Amino acid sequence: MAFYDEPKEQRVEIVARIEAEIAEDILRGTTTQIFRYFADEDTYIRKSAYLAIGKYYKAEPARLASVLELLSLLFLSADAKVRQTVVNAAGEIGKYDFDAVRSYFDTGLFDEHHSVRNAVIGSIKKAGEKNPAPVLEWSKEYLHHADKEIRREICHGIELRGRTHPQDILPLLKELQFDKTRRVRWTLVHVIGQIAYKRGCLETVMNDIVNWENRQLVVDAIAEIIDVHHRYRNFSYYTQDQARSIIANYESLMVN
Repeated sequence: MAFYDEPKEQRVEIVARIEAEIAEDILRGTTTQIFRYFADEDTYIRKSAYLAIGKYYKAEPARLASVLELLSLLFLSADAKVRQTVVNAAGEIGKYDFDAVRSYFDTGLFDEHHSVRNAVIGSIKKAGEKNPAPVLEWSKEYLHHADKEIRREICHGIELRGRTHPQDILPLLKELQFDKTRRVRWTLVHVIGQIAYKRGCLETVMNDIVNWENRQLVVDAIAEIIDVHHRYRNFSYYTQDQARSIIANYESLMVN
């Protein structure tokens, strides 16, 4: 029976058991229980396991070395699910101590399996939202990587921080404005749209991108911003018409 097929009371008990058994493994320096949960076919069991790692670290930060030792052993697994869950666990720790786990992202970003690479981006999103400075510094190292997929993934990975603090990621996005790869360019335009629809964000984004040199990219980004204000109309701070009006005030300032 899958995790969410269980009644709520049973799910609470399952999570408590996972947390207790993972804590026991950490104290003993073994990976028996952690591996079993990290390799589970059920996504939600694996999620409960990596959240348990994060919870343990918050409660016992002095035992970080022990946690990392076990994660490093598990990261050698041939099972992509295990490596994926290691990266997700590292993301939970990275919300508070990114430098301690950055090596997992450096390695996971080039993993042969897409699920592990995707876990890196998901972890960068959640760590960057809570602990932006070191995450964004790390991201800068890959902005101009020779592999176009790395550039695209990094662009996507910093999006979540930008949704509430666009000023933090706009300098990084600007570095990609002349990227010639279609998928990177599309992701860049998409991210600009995603960081412009919440309160106070549209003005911040427009004030920055009107000074970018790639005028056509800015034109495409503006079209995406306007479209996002329709697609996300139930969540946008401005209506689409209000967004158009505000954008019009900036368009005359665009670099020719």
